Amino acid sequence: MTRSKNIIYLARFVSMLFTPFYLPLFGLIILFTLSYLSLLPIGYRLQIVAIVYLFTILLPTYLIHFYRRHQGWTLIELGQRERRVVPYAISILCYLGCVWLLKSQHVFHFVSSILIAALLVQMVCAVINIWWKISTHTAAIGGVAGALFVFAEFFAFNPVWWLCLVLIVAGVLGSARMILRQHSLAQVVAGFGVGLVCAVLGILFL
Repeated sequence: MTRSKNIIYLARFVSMLFTPFYLPLFGLIILFTLSYLSLLPIGYRLQIVAIVYLFTILLPTYLIHFYRRHQGWTLIELGQRERRVVPYAISILCYLGCVWLLKSQHVFHFVSSILIAALLVQMVCAVINIWWKISTHTAAIGGVAGALFVFAEFFAFNPVWWLCLVLIVAGVLGSARMILRQHSLAQVVAGFGVGLVCAVLGILFL
């Protein structure tokens, strides 16, 4: 019994650590580390990271937490498909605000493309959620994998070790979501696929 509880606690920790909102931040870290954008002044890079953190992590997390507390739901209850509509709407609006702000400041295209790709992932998952509960956690990590593929091609770096790390995290995260009985294997795999495709298309064509 104690071992089972420890596994559940670990699964909850992994789910919280790799929340879907971290997709744009991970993408920025990759971009600012492995591309020519690493030559930008550190102050400018930190400013962009701060804006992205505010609009894609801090603000939606706080607003969704406030909404959940107002409704009197636990995290598990909020995970029910029909109750995910408002959290999706909150996150999409926050992402739209971040894209608009970055565009108004004329940031580099690849920076804003990460946000647009993450926004596309959110919107596609929200539409699918109308009929079927897809995993946004694995969609986010799938988006990171997609971004790695595209940036590796554009900036000519070897993404193998990064991809190995991302795939390990994806496996652990997907297992955690199933252990918590939030998703089935099909929902976890579909989420990763949606994130991967949306990130590639979003960065390449939007």
